[in-house]
Amino acid sequence: MISFVLGVEDLADTRFALSPLHETLFSLRVLQDPGLSALHLPWRRSVLGGLGALDTGLLMSLVAQRRTIPDFLTPRPTSFAPVFEEELSVVRRTSPDLVRHDLLLAHAPDPLPDALRDAAADDASVAGLRDAICDLLRRYWEVAIEPMWPQMRLVLEADMTYRARQLALGGARLLFADMHPNLRWRDGVLHVHKMIGGYRVAASGRGLLLLPSVFAHKPSPPVSPDEPPSLVYPSRGVATLWGAVSTADTAALTSLLGASRARLLVLLEEPLPTVELARRLRVTPSAVSQHLRVLHATGLVTRTRDGRQVLYRRSALGDGLATNAAGPRTHDR
Repeated sequence: MISFVLGVEDLADTRFALSPLHETLFSLRVLQDPGLSALHLPWRRSVLGGLGALDTGLLMSLVAQRRTIPDFLTPRPTSFAPVFEEELSVVRRTSPDLVRHDLLLAHAPDPLPDALRDAAADDASVAGLRDAICDLLRRYWEVAIEPMWPQMRLVLEADMTYRARQLALGGARLLFADMHPNLRWRDGVLHVHKMIGGYRVAASGRGLLLLPSVFAHKPSPPVSPDEPPSLVYPSRGVATLWGAVSTADTAALTSLLGASRARLLVLLEEPLPTVELARRLRVTPSAVSQHLRVLHATGLVTRTRDGRQVLYRRSALGDGLATNAAGPRTHDR
């Protein structure tokens, strides 16, 4: 078990951040073990064919057999949403001593894979390995993560909005209540259960950094207790990320409303905010807002405020229109 002791000042300094580099590293776990999450299988299939000439041996060695990732490859973001190259530049400046330490610690008690054998050599060899890893991660990011990063970022921002509301309504207890079953908040201490290693550290004024992740399957604190308190945790909404938008036969509805408004009406079987509708349809929130105004003005959707966001849903009239336009269902025999 890993525990963070958080004082009043630490709770006041609890903040969220997005990290494209963290997502890049955590996605390697899914490539290494597809059984971690069936939700990511569509993404995994699309990526495997595009890795081409990348050194997959070195790439896969960055995740240890116990699925730990060296801390130096996931530096603590210093801003809310750093760009990938900004984070990678921090990794490039890591000292050979720290690179060697973190690689050995992440893989312990197992020996280093052959692809990382230079980590046990002299400083020049370790620096060369560090630079080769950075170059490889940049190419992997461009192939596997960057094309979908805008959609992924919308999912992560939606999660942070939800978590911030939980914190405002019920403090730390409500914030961590449904983050993951492995997390427990009690008497000023955040406990992370079912960890391979274990340590207990006091934040001591350093605060707590929370990073929602598309690819994390469970909470992941730093490997080393020397790192400032931070926690990567599974984001809400991941199930909708790789799923296709409904392809129900709505030809009649499209003829009446237009393609964009017809797709919106189909999606609004459940209450959704503008930003989530934009993410699913892969258009801008302003474009969605324009169509929602028309659908609301004609009585096809209703809207209600939930905290700082507005949720839209089909009205009874909209339900009838969408259902009748879809027509009777047929079944293959």
